[in-house]
Amino acid sequence: MAGGDGIGVGMVGHAFMGAVHSQAWRNVHRFFDVPLVPRLAVLGGRDPDRTKAAADRLGWAATETDWRRLVERDDVGLVDVCTPGDSHAEIAIAALAAGKHVLCEKPLANTVAEAEAMVEAAQRAARHGVRAMVAFNYRRVPALALARQLVEQGRLGDIRHVRAVYLQDWLSDPAAPMTWRLRRESAGSGALGDLGAHIVDAAQFVTGQTVTGVSALTETFVRQRPLAGSDQTDEVTVDDCALFLARFSGGAVGSFEATRYALGRKNAMRLEVNGSAGSLAFDFESMNELSFYDHADGADAGFRRILVTEPQHPYLGAWWPPGHLLGYEHTFTHEAADFLTAIGTGTDPHPGFAEGLRVQRVLHAVQTSAESGGNWQSTDAG
Repeated sequence: MAGGDGIGVGMVGHAFMGAVHSQAWRNVHRFFDVPLVPRLAVLGGRDPDRTKAAADRLGWAATETDWRRLVERDDVGLVDVCTPGDSHAEIAIAALAAGKHVLCEKPLANTVAEAEAMVEAAQRAARHGVRAMVAFNYRRVPALALARQLVEQGRLGDIRHVRAVYLQDWLSDPAAPMTWRLRRESAGSGALGDLGAHIVDAAQFVTGQTVTGVSALTETFVRQRPLAGSDQTDEVTVDDCALFLARFSGGAVGSFEATRYALGRKNAMRLEVNGSAGSLAFDFESMNELSFYDHADGADAGFRRILVTEPQHPYLGAWWPPGHLLGYEHTFTHEAADFLTAIGTGTDPHPGFAEGLRVQRVLHAVQTSAESGGNWQSTDAG
C-alpha cells in the first residue's frame, strides 16, 4: 500500500467510464506503491440528483454540476475527463491552464484541430510540472504490455504484418435507441472513434511504429434510430463500421476493422503481429493470454499459449498468485498507477496528448479516405 502524499481527483462524468475510473481511483494505492494517494474529492455531472446518487454509489466526497467550478476547486489537483468527445478539449485545456493534471478519455478529441490545441495546452502546462495523459486502457492489459516487450526485445524480428480488429454487436438491433455515440457532433465518429481508436493505439504501441497512411471505407447500416421514450426517430450521422489498410513508419503493412454489428462478438479486440522471426496474437475476450510463435523451434514450431499471470509479467506483481485471472477493470487501475507515478516522479506519462494526437490524425485520415472513395490518405506522421 502506498504511503505517499495525497492528491484530490475531480472527475467529470459518471456513466460507464466514470464507474470504471472511480474503481481505479479507489483501489490503486491499495495494490500499487504509488507516490500519490488519490482522494475522490468531487464528481461532476449536469443533473444534480443523478450526480449525487452516483457520488454516493461510487465513493466521491462532493459533487458539482458545472465542470468549471470543479476545475477551480482548491481540493482538486487532478481532473479526470470522462465526458463525450465534444467537451474533451474545453475541459482539458481549462484544467491544464488552472495547473491541474489531466487524464482524458479516448479518443483525445473529435477533430485534429481540437487535439492540436490540447497538445499545445499540455506542452505549456508541462513547463510548470503539470502532466496530461490519454486513457487508452488496453495498453495496460498485461498481455499486450508483454507483447510490446517481446517486440522491443527483437523476438519477432522485422515487423511485416499487423492485423487489428475490434468487434462488438451492441448496435446490431435496428430498434436500439439513439445515443450520443450515434451523433457526429457529440461523438466525432462512430465505430471508428469508439473502437478504431483503441486498435490504432494498440497497434502503434505494440509495434513501436506509427501509421503513416491509409485507404479506407466506412458504412452506416441503420440510418434512422428511435428516440428513447418516443415514437419519433433521429438520423444516425456516424459510421457503423470502418475498414482500412495502412502502412507503418517501419515498413510494416496493416489491416484494421472496427464494427458494432458483429453478432456474437461482445468485446473482441484482437491484434496479430507477424515478423521475420516470430508472431504474436491477442484477443481481449481471452485477455489473460498471449499467443506467441517462434519459428526457431524448427519442425515442432507452433503458436504457444502464454498465460500472462506470473509476477514478472507487466503489472502482475501487485495482484494475485499465478493463474488467478485479471479483468477489464484492472486495466484502469494500471492506468491510474502509471499516471500517479508519472506525476509523483516528474516524468512524462504515456500515452501523452501528443500520442493521442497521432491517433486522431489516423482517424481523420480514415474519414477523409472513406469520403473520397478509398483514395490513399497520408496521416502526416512521417
